[in-house]
Amino acid sequence: MAVGVFLMGGATASAQDAHDPEVDAVLDRIQASVERFYARALHVLADVRVRVLPLGRDMSPQGRTRELLYEMRVEWAEATGGAVPEPVVARTLLLADGRPPEAEDEPECGDPEPLSEEPLAVFLPAKRKDYVFSWHGRAREAGRETVVLDYRMRDDAAPTIEWDDTCVSVDLGGKTRGRVWADAVSGDVLRVDERMVGMFEFRVPPEHNLGGAALTMAIERADNSVRYRPVDFSDPDETLLLPSTIELMTVWRNAGVERQLIVHEISNYRRFITGSRLLSPPGRP
Repeated sequence: MAVGVFLMGGATASAQDAHDPEVDAVLDRIQASVERFYARALHVLADVRVRVLPLGRDMSPQGRTRELLYEMRVEWAEATGGAVPEPVVARTLLLADGRPPEAEDEPECGDPEPLSEEPLAVFLPAKRKDYVFSWHGRAREAGRETVVLDYRMRDDAAPTIEWDDTCVSVDLGGKTRGRVWADAVSGDVLRVDERMVGMFEFRVPPEHNLGGAALTMAIERADNSVRYRPVDFSDPDETLLLPSTIELMTVWRNAGVERQLIVHEISNYRRFITGSRLLSPPGRP
């Protein structure tokens, strides 16, 4: 999951407490629900309206807001070297600031990547073992009774940094912590939040240090939240719990933009039944 003006690959943290039967039971329900989700979501397309907003110190919009429209789908990434295939989010840019995209429009720093990790993948068997989960409590979310688990990566993986001209992408590895809200009975995931723990500072290579800028950059804050909502389909009648909004907030030091909010609003879900037939949710043309 990408965040920030300078791209930050949002590392998902998760964890599993094998000694807590209650946590294990909740995870089993979540895993079963997520497996059902992927079995159906692979036949669904959606529109994603993305706003990239630089913010001032008071967190109000400041400067140019970039607006993008994508078509989004979930697909299985190609497995290599004997690895287990993983679900990813694939995006196709349709509009950039209200017009068809041109070569220079994709991507800018902070734009979503064409492919990114699907946030619920951490609950699948191939990844669940890499995380440690712990009990947080019970709550209500979206009008439903939920159980809440905290999670982190089992191994404290170090952040990784990739540069592309003046953009930097940071995968925070083990520096993130997460929380999941799941329906207490079905295990359906209603919300997933992640945040960075502490601050991450790193050196700027000389070839990317333009105009005598600072020798280091730092990510002071990185938060993201994904919320899910029920979407009704017909022919056949079915209700799926699908992503509704994604919000990513990043605070940088010595970067081009110090504070940035990226908002994804997901709508116009439609479903492929066959290779040539596309169905929309009720009320959609």
